[in-house]
Amino acid sequence: MTTAEELIARSNRLGADPKNTNYAGGNTSAKGTATDPVTGQDVELLWVKGSGGDLGTLKESGLAVLRLDRMRALVDVYPGVEREDEMVAAFDYCLHGKGGAAPSIDTAMHGLVDAAHVDHLHPDSGIAIATAADGEALTTTIFGDQVVWVPWRRPGFQLGLDIAEIKAKNPQAVGCILGGHGITAWGDTSEEAEKNSLWIIDTAAAYIEEHSKAEPFGPALEGYGPLVEAERRTKAAALAPTIRGIASADQPMVGHFNDSEVVLDFLASEAHPRLAELGTSCPDHFLRTKVKPLVLDLPATASVEDSIARLKELAVGYREDYQAYYDRHADANSPAIRGKDPLIVLVPGVGMFSFGKNKQTARVAGEFYVNAINVMRGAEGLSTYAPIDESEKFRIEYWALEEAKLQRMPAPKPLATRVALVTGAASGIGKATAKRLAAEGACVVIADLDLVKAEAAAAEIGGSDVAVGLAADVSDEAAVQAMLDAAVLAFGGVDLVVNNAGLSLSKSLLETTERDWDLQHDVMAKGSFLVSKAAAKVLIEQEMGGDIVYISSKNSLFAGPNNVAYGAAKADQAHQVRLLAAELGEHGIKVNGINPDGVVQGSGIFAGGWGAKRAEVYGVKEEELGKFYAQRTLLKREVLPENIANAVFVLCGPDLTHTTGLHVPVDAGVAAAFLR
Repeated sequence: MTTAEELIARSNRLGADPKNTNYAGGNTSAKGTATDPVTGQDVELLWVKGSGGDLGTLKESGLAVLRLDRMRALVDVYPGVEREDEMVAAFDYCLHGKGGAAPSIDTAMHGLVDAAHVDHLHPDSGIAIATAADGEALTTTIFGDQVVWVPWRRPGFQLGLDIAEIKAKNPQAVGCILGGHGITAWGDTSEEAEKNSLWIIDTAAAYIEEHSKAEPFGPALEGYGPLVEAERRTKAAALAPTIRGIASADQPMVGHFNDSEVVLDFLASEAHPRLAELGTSCPDHFLRTKVKPLVLDLPATASVEDSIARLKELAVGYREDYQAYYDRHADANSPAIRGKDPLIVLVPGVGMFSFGKNKQTARVAGEFYVNAINVMRGAEGLSTYAPIDESEKFRIEYWALEEAKLQRMPAPKPLATRVALVTGAASGIGKATAKRLAAEGACVVIADLDLVKAEAAAAEIGGSDVAVGLAADVSDEAAVQAMLDAAVLAFGGVDLVVNNAGLSLSKSLLETTERDWDLQHDVMAKGSFLVSKAAAKVLIEQEMGGDIVYISSKNSLFAGPNNVAYGAAKADQAHQVRLLAAELGEHGIKVNGINPDGVVQGSGIFAGGWGAKRAEVYGVKEEELGKFYAQRTLLKREVLPENIANAVFVLCGPDLTHTTGLHVPVDAGVAAAFLR
């Protein structure tokens, strides 16, 4: 194995186990020689995980590669701790060849420590010792002289110098505990560095397990215990729109819900208000979670109405408190405030809501707060939890280097942060629409009568951070509500609803039975009404506006033979668009419709017998129906599911923000169905 391959293998092993480090947390390195492509001579190099990478999924492209001679020469030009941020730019002049990934702030730690292999990790057990009030004494008690305590210092060049000096003065040591932060370990070989890292992590965990108080978070609070699962999730779904609105006051956010035992036990205990107020400590934690969460100060037994009212009161206080935090520490050079809304909202008896610019970021923020809970438990079990000072948190949260990293992020896609719910989305128009919305940055809920097909469609679009599949009978009010509840728990809320579920039976008036009539009206007229009603409750409570789109039909306008039930149901849907546009506009909710025609390819309706019946009506072969429809249009073009999906995006995208109550024909031009 090459040095880089060996490093990647070690990194992947360490990163695969959450006890070792959190997602995208920590970094690893290896030193070795390679051939200089210019001189042909051997050159000493440092391979180190680049900025923003994740150890568990690290690939060679995620490594920064630097020349060690140039890195070590930086010590001679180091201008001091007050200007240490300038050294990050200097790393670019140490890169070897094309350099690979961008060097991170921790590069100095890896380059300056005199060891061939270095691991810097953020394990819960290690941070528990690092954040204990008597962490230095605990470090000696637990590890003797094999692990050295390093007082808190912000990551950077000076911290690299400090650890290099500690390593030089303590040749017997295998690593150190970084106060308030994490651990660093080293070794002469990759195997030795990994062994030392795991020894520190596991030894700390074993000590905590053996010596912790029986109740690190104190006794249980009466009334704050977990609700039973069904009640808990029902209440979570009822609160989710309010909470998402709170978290999105400054900028829209996607949400994630976590009701794990770790979270519920923390919220059921006496110490949770005090500890939550102290906030997180490890920089990786609070950069993802903000310095502290918003905590509902009501018992689990509080009603949904009382909980909503109190959450809204607390949100005002949270924003005022965060502004005061910013004002206390900001100076003329500080970046502008990035938003005063919470990223973590804790509800006793129910769980944790976490938020981010996308689902993955929201989910990971929640994972980081679970890490923080574990850290608090360990520190409180042995001592007292004592995170780094608020001023130090601010220095990192509003660090110029952190701001520069944020500015380098790619521009968001047009539908980023939006959550779309598409009914009848396992095939045809619905599936094409879901794919297009996801491609434009939306999180998508694939709802369909067939759960297996819905889940398969979701898997085709992406993982659960992008799309989820749900079973839903839109003609059943309870099923529709369950669908909305599941959607808001999956992504925090809903912004964009596409009423696409439908079916058709091609029969003449005399052949159409009462059951035929009821079935089509139940799915399309009643179904879209039920979905819109349930969704509107969420949209209104979020106070974020939104879109409702009806996939109606040319037949809502055009009177053709042998489809009286279908045409009437579609006409009902078409007028719902106008009625709801008039009613929901005051809430910033746009309601528009699309009138397709002749969409044969991939259509569940046409495949289910409708195509054969229509072909019979028009006297053509079923397999030629799409071409037949195309020839009767003005443009002579066959209409595909993707064409309707494109229209949905345009109606809900950034260019038609002032359009509501509109029906858009996507039929390649059917003059008889022109809007008049």
